[in-house]
Amino acid sequence: MDFIFPMKTLKAYKLEFDTDHPDINIVSDSLDTLTRNHIDQINWEGFVYKPETDFSIGYTDHEIMLKYFVTEDYFKAEKTESNQNVFEDSCVEFFLSPSDDGIYYNLEFNGIGTCLFGSGTSRTDRLSADPAIISTIRRIASSGTEPIAERNGRYSWTIVIVIPLGVFFHHNIRTLKGSTFRANFYKCGDKLSVPHYVTWSPVKTVKPDFHRPEFFGVVRFD
Repeated sequence: MDFIFPMKTLKAYKLEFDTDHPDINIVSDSLDTLTRNHIDQINWEGFVYKPETDFSIGYTDHEIMLKYFVTEDYFKAEKTESNQNVFEDSCVEFFLSPSDDGIYYNLEFNGIGTCLFGSGTSRTDRLSADPAIISTIRRIASSGTEPIAERNGRYSWTIVIVIPLGVFFHHNIRTLKGSTFRANFYKCGDKLSVPHYVTWSPVKTVKPDFHRPEFFGVVRFD
């Protein structure tokens, strides 16, 4: 695969807890102390609306931990079942490539925590994860868990996502410390009143397309 340089880079910091799988509210508090990274790249003409979206990222020996902070003018969270098209709602996404074998994972979450999770080497060969695997990804969203029809007006929400390393089933990830993965982070809402497609690492394509690993940035697990 031909990569685009220079690549955007961030550090994921190791977090220390008293247990292997800490309470997600404690995780949330810890993620609040970390650097917030901005999802602020507008890449495509015709899609200039940009919600305020930041995220923090940490990890332990067992899990990757993310927290998204979003403020937007249009919010919807209607999908409630795993692997539904959550990108049609108010959605945050994490795409990750752990190795150079071309396989990457797409983890997509709407504002009430419903998850779409796939893997493959391109947009056209995605393999949806078993809902049993998705159920191991712990989530807590400030908007709750009940479906929400579109509401207009300034609205802020957060979601904490705790991803066990075992969900990356094409790879045997034994440790994160010292690793460097390719990744990108997104904010979208395909079927909101004002659709938007915003990225952390720029994507230089003619039309909106998040499934472009050649534009992924770098995450260093320090």
